Amino acid sequence: MKLHPLFLVFILTICFQNSFGQFTDEINSNRPGRSMMAFSVGKTVFQTEAGLHYMNEDHYSLDYKANGVMAELDIRWGLFFEQLELIAEIQYQNDSYSSYIIDKNRSAFKKTLIGAKYLVYDPFKNYEEKPNLYSWKANHRFKWRQFIPAVGVYAGVNLNFSDNPFNYAPVGIEESAISPKAMLIAQNHFGSRWVLVTNLSYNKIGTDFASIDYIITLTRGFNKQWSGFIENQGYNSDFYSDGLFRLGAAYLFNKDMQIDASVGKNIKNTPSIMTAGVGFSWRFTKNYKEVKIEIDKGSKMDKKVKKKAEKEEKKRKDAVGE
Repeated sequence: MKLHPLFLVFILTICFQNSFGQFTDEINSNRPGRSMMAFSVGKTVFQTEAGLHYMNEDHYSLDYKANGVMAELDIRWGLFFEQLELIAEIQYQNDSYSSYIIDKNRSAFKKTLIGAKYLVYDPFKNYEEKPNLYSWKANHRFKWRQFIPAVGVYAGVNLNFSDNPFNYAPVGIEESAISPKAMLIAQNHFGSRWVLVTNLSYNKIGTDFASIDYIITLTRGFNKQWSGFIENQGYNSDFYSDGLFRLGAAYLFNKDMQIDASVGKNIKNTPSIMTAGVGFSWRFTKNYKEVKIEIDKGSKMDKKVKKKAEKEEKKRKDAVGE
C-alpha cells in the first residue's frame, strides 16, 4: 500500500507548528453527533465516548428488513503536543435480517478506525479583543472574525478483521483488510452559544469502497448544562450513497462527564434507515499540566516606537516642570 500524499501533508504540518493550549475547563465531546471537532482534548488527557443505538432498516427494492443494536466506542488521547490527538473508533452491530429468501442474525465490527488529528490553525491564538471604552456600538458590532474557522487535519487507517455484512457491497466483493482515510476539519464559533463543525473526508482510499463523505453539525448551548444539535451527513461511493439527518441533546453532568440522546433518519428508501440512541462521555485529566501560551509582545519596530514615545513624554513633563 502506497503512502497517500495527504498523510505526508499531515506529518509535515505537525513538524512546523508551535504549541498552544487545547484543554478546556469542561469536557468537549464529539457526541452525540458524528462529526469530529478541530480541537484536541489536551496533552495527557484521556477521553472515552460511548453510545448504544437502536437500528432499523427497510429496503424497498430488495424487500428486506433488519433491526438490532449498534454499540460504539471512541477513545481519544492527547499525546506529545497540545494540538495532537490519537483516536480509536469502534462500532459493533448485531441485528436480525429478514427477507423473502432468508432469515438470519448478523453481527460484526462495522467500523474499526485508528488515526490521529492535529490542529493546524486557530484564529484566536494570541488574539485578544480589547474593549473600546468610548463606544458601545464598537463593542457590539458584528464580528467578522468568527467566520474564520479553526482548521484541523486527520489521517487514519480502517481495519477490517472479517467479512463485513454492513457495507452494502454486492456478493463476492470483499473489503480490503487495511485502507486509509484522510479528513479536513473546520470549526467556527459564533458568539458564545453556536458552534459549526464541518468535516470533509476521503475514506477507504484506493479501494473499491472509496467514498467522499461530509458531515455538517450545528450545536447550540442553551445554558451551562444543556445543549442541542442538528446534523447532516452525506456518503458518496460506488456501492452506497445517502444523506442522513440527526438531532439530539446533551447534558453536562459535571466538568468531566456528559450524557446525550439522539435520533436519526436518512432520505432514501433503499434502504430506509432510522436510529435512536443514548451516549456517555468521560475524561481523565489528573495528569494534565497547564500549558503556558506565549503572548506576542510586538515587533522590534513597535518597541522602538513605544520607547520614542516614552522619551517624548518625559521631555514634555520636564518642560512643564520648568
